[in-house]
Amino acid sequence: MNTEIQQKIIEVCNTKIANKGENVGLSFYAFFKNKNDNPKLLMEIATWWIEIHKLDHFEKAIKIKKMILKEMNCI
Repeated sequence: MNTEIQQKIIEVCNTKIANKGENVGLSFYAFFKNKNDNPKLLMEIATWWIEIHKLDHFEKAIKIKKMILKEMNCI
């Protein structure tokens, strides 16, 4: 996953957490607009979410943020 999408995921997670608290859940669709303007990136994130990490459809934003930060070697 490239750094740009990793940063976007962290930004979305931070916004969701700030607005709804640490128990807020989200799906990988939260990182995209309602229209599918980048199917390749959508499939990359779906593969990371579903095939690689075997995550449920909805996961805690705090969990996803920690996973991304770990992949970025920030924690």
